[in-house]
Amino acid sequence: MSADPTDVSPAAPSDTATDADDWGAVEDLPAHAGDRVTLKGWCYNKRGSGGIYFLMLRDGTGIVQCIIKEDAVDGPSWKAAGDANQEDAFVVEGTVSEDDRAPGGVEVQAERVERVSAVEEQYPITPKEHGPAFLQEHRHLWLRSKRQWAAMRVRNRIQQAIHGFFQERGFIQCDAPILTGNAVEGTSTLFELDYFEDETAYLTQSGQLYGEAMAMAHGKIYTYGPTFRAEKSSTRRHLTEFWMIEPEMAYFDFEMNVE
Repeated sequence: MSADPTDVSPAAPSDTATDADDWGAVEDLPAHAGDRVTLKGWCYNKRGSGGIYFLMLRDGTGIVQCIIKEDAVDGPSWKAAGDANQEDAFVVEGTVSEDDRAPGGVEVQAERVERVSAVEEQYPITPKEHGPAFLQEHRHLWLRSKRQWAAMRVRNRIQQAIHGFFQERGFIQCDAPILTGNAVEGTSTLFELDYFEDETAYLTQSGQLYGEAMAMAHGKIYTYGPTFRAEKSSTRRHLTEFWMIEPEMAYFDFEMNVE
């Protein structure tokens, strides 16, 4: 068994229920010490010694250690824990207990373990260094690693802040099309594609032209979405795809823009 060595703190708690009859969330467990919970997730790691297994369960909100003792569970539960492989899908029922040594300060003393789905192949991403090509080929699995998980959470918070900033100031979000019939920033960096019969379309370089038109209808607007540039240089400063924020405001002069 293997696990991503990168350590990431859990996200802020949500209001997910944690009764045994409901689907609980790992991120909520610190507030439910002593309660019986049901968790649904995937095996992130497993180790065992004698009559005990330590199953690291990942559910998308965080990772928790489940303690599975042979004398505390039935036969099928013990077998399910023993057969666990990384990314097998599990349902675990047990009681939350506090432990300062555990990730998040809590762990689950398991009472029932069910392996609802088993992987067919060994998980290919290991703690050793992998090249970009290998990780991109296994992108759907790479997204489950702690580093990628954290990156998406950071991206989500940034997008929340962007929308909050403009919405609090009276801006309207407007969506510009991704396929356009004309260039915006210059014809040398256009991604061109065939569009139905003898027509040509381009991946958008900017939502500016649409934004300017919408500002005449709404006063203050912003567009936020993917833009594309067929850059000839292969560097970190020359991106073929990126997300751009473009506000447009009617009757705003330079000083008003600065403010």
